[in-house]
Amino acid sequence: MARATATRADEIHARLRADILGGVLAPGEKLAFGQLQARYDVSTGVLREVLPRLVEQGLAVSEAQLGFRVVPVSVPDLLELTDTRVFVETEALRRSIAHGDVEWESAVLAARHRLSRTASLDTDGRVSEAWLAAHSGFHGALLQACPNTRLVHIAESLRDVSEVYRCWSVRSPESAARDVEAEHDRIATAAVDRDADRAVDELRRHIELTTDLLIAGAGA
Repeated sequence: MARATATRADEIHARLRADILGGVLAPGEKLAFGQLQARYDVSTGVLREVLPRLVEQGLAVSEAQLGFRVVPVSVPDLLELTDTRVFVETEALRRSIAHGDVEWESAVLAARHRLSRTASLDTDGRVSEAWLAAHSGFHGALLQACPNTRLVHIAESLRDVSEVYRCWSVRSPESAARDVEAEHDRIATAAVDRDADRAVDELRRHIELTTDLLIAGAGA
């Protein structure tokens, strides 16, 4: 029985996480138990287990007397998040390159190929769940060989929160002209070539450009 409950909690956690990252649940939106029970056909007990996990991952916030909400967004927070993410993720990438083997190189290239073959937008113009998963998989593969698992976990959590911002802004003209595939190619190539300085620089540019375009889109 306990295992079944845990499995159900994992399922609901995955669905809520996908809906937050995909913008179905908007930044700052209240996560009311009654509404969530109806939408996801889930018990209060499972929600009491799942929502704190989302808070721990930075995708939701808990407010005394007010309950849970999707993490709110703002330009100052995005800038702070970006600065922290660059600091953490580039260090994890540098360590991953230093420790990665041929299997790691293969995983990076496979993840890059999958991402390049995945449509980024759904028919309704939203960032697709499949692309979000492939994008996360690519960035995760880059860090896979980093021996410091705590560092990798922090990097993954920061990247998840940064994805919330994609649904906050509209696509700006600059964003439409961006060649994100080329950016991913440059990061992957530098990583498997073991050029840590170039890989770190490309990753930093990639993250910071995303932030610049999100801010431009938010003001559009």
